[in-house]
Amino acid sequence: MQKIATLVLATSLVAGAAWAQSPAGIPQGTGAGVHSPLSPFPPLQERNDVVPWSLLTSVSTKNEKNRLLPVFTKEHLALTQKPQRIQGFMMPLEPGDKQTHFLLSSVPLTCQFCLPGGPESMVEVKAKTPVRYTMEPVTVEGKFVTLSDDEYGLYYRVTEAVAVK
Repeated sequence: MQKIATLVLATSLVAGAAWAQSPAGIPQGTGAGVHSPLSPFPPLQERNDVVPWSLLTSVSTKNEKNRLLPVFTKEHLALTQKPQRIQGFMMPLEPGDKQTHFLLSSVPLTCQFCLPGGPESMVEVKAKTPVRYTMEPVTVEGKFVTLSDDEYGLYYRVTEAVAVK
């Protein structure tokens, strides 16, 4: 079951990255994913104590061997291998009330079949202790890593994460 979920996630992330690089003229919204005006959840409020999504989503990409790979700036690379706080909306990867492996997204899910954005607007989280699932924003702190060539197409990961307020 987990392998199937991982495969679906990887396929969706690659499709999202390809869509994000599509030519102008195709409506794409702005910013990290598109926060639906119909969402019952308000967008994330800017906070000084977390890494801003505007920085994470500013990554560019390059096409190498039929793969879209991230091109990180000095600002992105300055975050890596250091403790960082990330705030976002939880996307569980497995069923259950408490999660140790999940994604944080810059916008809330508005459709159970749709990804809210591409890999630049998601962070994989591997928690040290389980984090209770909620539809409200979650903030975690842990070791942040930029991923140059992740097998699932992810750009960012936080390990040893713990929930913080």
